[in-house]
Amino acid sequence: MQNLRGSIFMILAMFAFTVEDFTLKIATQFIPLGELLLLCGIIGSIFFMFCSKLKKEPVLHKNSFSKILIIRSIFETMGRVFYALAIMYIPITNAASIHQVTPIVVVLGAVYFLKEEVSWGRWIAILSGFIGVLIIIQPGTSDFSIFSLFAVLGVIGFAGRDLATRMSPTGISNYQLGSYGFFMVILAGLLLIIFNSIFIPSSKVWVDLNFVAWIFILANAIAGICAYFCLTIAMRVGDVSFVTPFRYIRVLFALSFGILLLGEQPNILVLGGSLIVVLSGIYILIKK
Repeated sequence: MQNLRGSIFMILAMFAFTVEDFTLKIATQFIPLGELLLLCGIIGSIFFMFCSKLKKEPVLHKNSFSKILIIRSIFETMGRVFYALAIMYIPITNAASIHQVTPIVVVLGAVYFLKEEVSWGRWIAILSGFIGVLIIIQPGTSDFSIFSLFAVLGVIGFAGRDLATRMSPTGISNYQLGSYGFFMVILAGLLLIIFNSIFIPSSKVWVDLNFVAWIFILANAIAGICAYFCLTIAMRVGDVSFVTPFRYIRVLFALSFGILLLGEQPNILVLGGSLIVVLSGIYILIKK
């Protein structure tokens, strides 16, 4: 029963992440990305700081500025910036599918940095996952988009964050990690605003927001908060090896949103590459 609950919450988390991607893609058509990330980061961080206060715990852990958490924050910011840019410029099906290679990159990083041992079967799955990403990106073809590389850089950022999390000091609560995550969303927004102001002075970095804009900002922030909560519950109530593979249902949600709501038409290579990434990731997760 616990595994069933865990899988349901994992599916809900992946749905919420897809809603977050969808609202970001729509909102950035009339709100500068930096402004959107900054405001969503403020909303999310206020929420998690409030939760910490309710639990009578400090907002910042005593080890908040340790070397490993600073490294984690840098990678988190990198992931947030580049994945958001990918969502803006390429179909969400492509971005979500490339994003699913993150656990594969984490395993590869664990081999190098944490000296973990990996079987030949998992090495083949790692290689297959990267081949799947290349099929999705389609370099050298007319369907190739340079913006797909934003998704790849986002994967590197999130994988670095996850590796740093595994090496982080114990005792940091989920609410504190939630606050840190949204602090990095604020930082990502500020960096984009500063970058665009300096290097693309003709671009708008801030606009006046109407009612519709605020609806999308709140929807994006709430989706992100709900995704985090559902993910946390899923990992707590179920066996990790049983619950984690359900994360790949995010690709199906992204595909559905892309086709039904955004009019995207992924070709057979995107679908095939996505399937390879998903199967490779599931194999790596279940074959410890």
